[in-house]
Amino acid sequence: MKLASIKRFIALLSIFTLVIGGLFSFHSVQSFAETTSGKTKVTIHYKPAGGSTKDWNLWVFPEGGEGKAYPFTGEDKFGKVAEIELDGTYKKVGFIVRTDSWEKDGGDRFIDISAGEGEVWVKSGDDNTYTEPPDGEYRDLPAYENINVKVHYFRYDNQYEGWNLWTWPENGEGKAVQFTDEDEFGKVANIKMDNLKDVHKIGLIVRKSVPGNEWADKEFNDRYVTKFHEDGSAEVWIAQGQERIYYDKDLVDRTPKIVKASLDGFNEITFETNFPFDIKNHGLSLSGGAAIKEVVPYDSKAGDFTNKVKVITSKNLDLTKVYKISKENFGEAAVQTGKVVRTPEFDKQFFYNGKDLGNTYSKKETSFRLWAPTASEAKIVVYKSWQEEKGTELPLKKSERGTWKTTLNGNQEGLIYTYKVKIGDQWNEAVDPYARAVTVNGDKGAVINLDNTDPKHFHKRMKAFTPEDAIIYELHVRDLSMHPKSGIKHKGKFLGVAEEKTTGPAGVKTGLNHIKDLGVTHVQLLPIYDYNTVDETKLNEPQFNWGYDPKNYNAPEGSYSTDPYKPAVRIKEMKQMVNTLHHNKLRVIMDVVYNHMFAAGESNFQKLVPGYYFRYNEDGTLANGTGVGNDTASERKMMRKFIVDSVSYWAKEYNLDGFRFDLMGIHDVETMNQVRKALNTIDPSIIVLGEGWDLNTPIDPETKANQKNAGKMPGIAHFNDGIRDGLKGSVFNDIDKGFVNGKPGTEDAIKEGVKAGIDYPSTTATYKDPQQVITYVEAHDNHTLWDKLQLTNPESSVDTRKKMHKLASSIILTSQGISFLHAGQEFMRTKGGDPNSYRSPDSVNQLDWQRRADFSKEVDYMKGLIKLRKSHPAFRMRTAQDIRSHLTFLPAPKNTVIYDLKGHANKDRAKDLVVVYNANETVQTISLPTVGPWKVLANGEKAGNKSLGTLLGKKIKVPALSAVVLEGK
Repeated sequence: MKLASIKRFIALLSIFTLVIGGLFSFHSVQSFAETTSGKTKVTIHYKPAGGSTKDWNLWVFPEGGEGKAYPFTGEDKFGKVAEIELDGTYKKVGFIVRTDSWEKDGGDRFIDISAGEGEVWVKSGDDNTYTEPPDGEYRDLPAYENINVKVHYFRYDNQYEGWNLWTWPENGEGKAVQFTDEDEFGKVANIKMDNLKDVHKIGLIVRKSVPGNEWADKEFNDRYVTKFHEDGSAEVWIAQGQERIYYDKDLVDRTPKIVKASLDGFNEITFETNFPFDIKNHGLSLSGGAAIKEVVPYDSKAGDFTNKVKVITSKNLDLTKVYKISKENFGEAAVQTGKVVRTPEFDKQFFYNGKDLGNTYSKKETSFRLWAPTASEAKIVVYKSWQEEKGTELPLKKSERGTWKTTLNGNQEGLIYTYKVKIGDQWNEAVDPYARAVTVNGDKGAVINLDNTDPKHFHKRMKAFTPEDAIIYELHVRDLSMHPKSGIKHKGKFLGVAEEKTTGPAGVKTGLNHIKDLGVTHVQLLPIYDYNTVDETKLNEPQFNWGYDPKNYNAPEGSYSTDPYKPAVRIKEMKQMVNTLHHNKLRVIMDVVYNHMFAAGESNFQKLVPGYYFRYNEDGTLANGTGVGNDTASERKMMRKFIVDSVSYWAKEYNLDGFRFDLMGIHDVETMNQVRKALNTIDPSIIVLGEGWDLNTPIDPETKANQKNAGKMPGIAHFNDGIRDGLKGSVFNDIDKGFVNGKPGTEDAIKEGVKAGIDYPSTTATYKDPQQVITYVEAHDNHTLWDKLQLTNPESSVDTRKKMHKLASSIILTSQGISFLHAGQEFMRTKGGDPNSYRSPDSVNQLDWQRRADFSKEVDYMKGLIKLRKSHPAFRMRTAQDIRSHLTFLPAPKNTVIYDLKGHANKDRAKDLVVVYNANETVQTISLPTVGPWKVLANGEKAGNKSLGTLLGKKIKVPALSAVVLEGK
């Protein structure tokens, strides 16, 4: 399974900290660090699989913060090594071994930082995270014969009586060591060990002894000192309530403080300190007109002393007010809005189902409505130009269900604006999430008269379309036109996609002219909403990105327009592109990425309603099923509403014909069903498809919008990675092979894929009918099929690889379900071996029109397959029952699949189609159901809806690496 494209940019590291006595705007991801000063160092050893050529790196996310990519910086006898230093000190650091395209080796892994530095070992194909080299493999650490460690110990309560150390050499016996000295830090103990053998570290436990019980109490479990001088000496500092061992005393924070105070229920505050305290004599007080009813341990197993409690208030608190909580010796902290915004009660109280969020324009007036229920004040900020730094602030009036509104009289077309909200004592400014027009780089919203952006006759929809009839062509706007010989003037632009009758080398059709000639039905465009990673003020510089890094969901991307400085231009030109495609009988699918944003902290969602729109783990850290640091929370009513509203807006305003949901498995079933329902009211033939991968995000597995739950989402299609990997080999292993490139025993995988996966086990997928299945072999992610074949079959000739390639495409276009082609697949597109070209230059990504001219025979073959599919409804059956009744697999030699489509009830009643896939590199003799006569419609070299010749007899010879399609009566 592939974590599609976002995957594709390096997010900024955002470490969130709690400012005592002040307010923290991003409440829910705060301060699980012990202290925000200092550094945290981790060392990660990784052993790749033998023969792997992938460019592995690390995605590291400190607890409570967002992730960032780090390279491996060296090698040792175990494998690759990365030494990483993070700002701040953390108890836990997470990491993922991955490539830039988010191919992951294992899942999320974590390093516990108990000894000041964390060091772990991981192996390819092994999900374990080891604190020692696995399988007894060599670790290059010095061993010591004599060890002398000075341990400094601080207790903020100044109660040292009975406290001592239990210490032991690696794999040796333990002994008690007393604190015998004292300095300005606290008590001091000296650990001496002599005549040691193969000792690399020593362990220690801080414990309390009383008469008759040496283990009356202890702080934490085993901790280790691992850093020594050459002579085996070391000096370390430890503090009460802090698990970490410090090698620098200046990093130790000995000041008792409040670490966390968050409102997690309407009458429940989670309160945490850096040191434990007595619950019975808690000494807590709450200001702001609220009273404390009781204080209970956060963990029911905690004793009388703990550093984390639940504070229950006597009445529900007002989320827009500032409350402060204080404790003697620990200071005072503002109570942040925490988990309360993620409770069902919050949704029930503040869900707003109106149609007027964002701005509503008319020539007489424009109204604005913002949803920000945790804000105590809200304003609209009006700017004279996109570059103005300080605008005019106008108040918004508090309205129903957490909304704020105002109306500006007169014609406000072109008005540039943002919103500001006061969360606690801090003001946050953000672009309107519902903004339909934006300034350059999407930094401000704009009011737009959408009627002035429509091409002539634009809002007349194309005729209804049956999903199984679709042949989807996946395309990046820029790729189509950038080649020097494309013949297209508006290179890299929406208008470049709309140019008609263009030609290239040897007079071949290019651009739209080529796509129309190919015969596909739908063009699926990689993200065309406003995304983050291309600087629209520097379009004269080479820039490329796939666009899976959302910034403003409801406005088009400015870099694809001829003038990103004028908000209306990008809208007009995108509509012109859609309109032209429609006039050429091509429908348009939009790739949408509602599953995450570029960075949670930078997003307009988080600035306006902190903690609500994103999904969090139980410990308060951002969920990371997407692998890029954040998952949106589609199950929350206002996030769900936003997704449904956004898709509906694009469908209506831009006349779109489909939506491809990136990482759809992050979303929930109910949201996707509401999307389907909303689009049905516009046009039931609008296609909804997505990546139904089962991703590690914290919602009920039964509610995830993935392949396993496909049966709960009628009318929504999923990419079938089963047939994809069955055909060419796993996308996660460069040299793994599949059916077409020589892997034996893959026939069953192909058969199941040909049937559109309707008989997969429920643990794989629960497709109920063929319109729920996208049948494909390559997409923008991973290697192109051609590049994959070069990796798996480097010894094969170019001609052999061409045959393999054509066989794979033949299977896609003669299988049940919705056919899907990657742009350039028809001329065996190569990216020069680049498996992840999300930000590679045009020389890698552009459609090579010279190659199209050179591969004209292969293009003609693909055109013939498309004609064949369109001519025979038997390849496009509507129900699972039709497939089971009319498709029969016949006995076949090894590495060969044969099936019979006989008597199909939909227009092909009299037809008998036999399809043969021969993946052997030798001719195969196969038996036919009858003697014929049989018309040949495809023979591995040519294909189409007209006969290539007639065969008579029950046996035929099928060429090596080819697909043969026969039509009988």
